[in-house]
Amino acid sequence: MSPLDKLLNWYQTLTPDSLCEIAQLYRADAHFKDPFNEVRGIAPIAAIFTHMFATTENPRFVIDERIEQGQQAFVSWRFEFAVKGKAYVVAGGSHLVFDDAGLILVHRDYWDAAEELFQKLPIIGGLIRWLRKRFSA
Repeated sequence: MSPLDKLLNWYQTLTPDSLCEIAQLYRADAHFKDPFNEVRGIAPIAAIFTHMFATTENPRFVIDERIEQGQQAFVSWRFEFAVKGKAYVVAGGSHLVFDDAGLILVHRDYWDAAEELFQKLPIIGGLIRWLRKRFSA
């Protein structure tokens, strides 16, 4: 199984119990960045997922597409979860860089927080939708 296959399988089956396997997939000095976080190291990366499990209901990642070239990959995905019983889906992509041992060195998530999350919220959502409409061509 390739390093990317192992990583994607882990994400698709991620649970609080399987989070301890992160050290088998990420380098000790791995860099992770998304619209809300930028951290370096396994413990801070694991803390992001611990927070995810604490603040969302039934979170899961669904892998849509993948492109590999050398020691890099780009993966498109959907993050499905609920908050207070209301279901949400966030679509995004990840740029991944592997080291020579097949461990993640860089993991950068790309997704539009305004479109995928903020505009779906009750109070701030109306403002975000109005701004998008106001500034669209």
